[in-house]
Amino acid sequence: MQPAAPSLLPAADTELVFRARGLARSYRSGPAQVQALRGVDLDIGPGEFVVLLGPSGSGKSTLLNLLGGLDTPTQGSLHWRSLDLGHSDEATRTRYRREHVGFVFQFYNLIASLTARENVELVTDLVATPMGADEALERVGLADRMDHFPSQLSGGEQQRVAIARAIAKRPDVLLCDEPTGALDYPTGKLVLDVMGLVNREFGTTTLLITHNAAIAGMGDRVLRLGDGRIVSDTRNARRLSPSDLSW
Repeated sequence: MQPAAPSLLPAADTELVFRARGLARSYRSGPAQVQALRGVDLDIGPGEFVVLLGPSGSGKSTLLNLLGGLDTPTQGSLHWRSLDLGHSDEATRTRYRREHVGFVFQFYNLIASLTARENVELVTDLVATPMGADEALERVGLADRMDHFPSQLSGGEQQRVAIARAIAKRPDVLLCDEPTGALDYPTGKLVLDVMGLVNREFGTTTLLITHNAAIAGMGDRVLRLGDGRIVSDTRNARRLSPSDLSW
């Protein structure tokens, strides 16, 4: 048996989960240079549920991609705990994504030829101590749908499979980009309830992008972005449960 790979983290850790200073990201679109993020400063603590609001093009998805190690900044610094994400090589960022980050997107990205259980099992070989696929599906309320294929599941059930797949790694961070964007009102509330449960039960630091301002009430904090900048950072006096939200 091969020895376990050493931790990504140096011995000296920090209490913050994410720390960004002067974070910027630009890219070329034809002859134009597009500035997607402009000098973002941000601290996120362990176990926080952060809702990101803002219009299309405000920089929300770019920020999430940087925090998830899917992209690197053009300028500034970005750390996950004491790991320098901004200057890590691709192999280190790939390992960070595999071992520490769960992703949930608007479209479920399930493999049509695999059952719900098999879709979740895809990630369990990536980490040392995964949650079993059956347990992950049970936690999102799909104990009786494990052997169904995506085509046999509703949109909300497919999204819950995607969440089960994300949490089966027991991630430190859960990054969600418009997870209810394709769902109707009651189904969206069910999915949000699952995400809130994961955050509370496992202490998973969670960031959720949405265009729906009503969802802001379920976060500890609300970041509003505009033109690549954080225009406000507010903390809710108390978190609402999804059942208390209306839109």
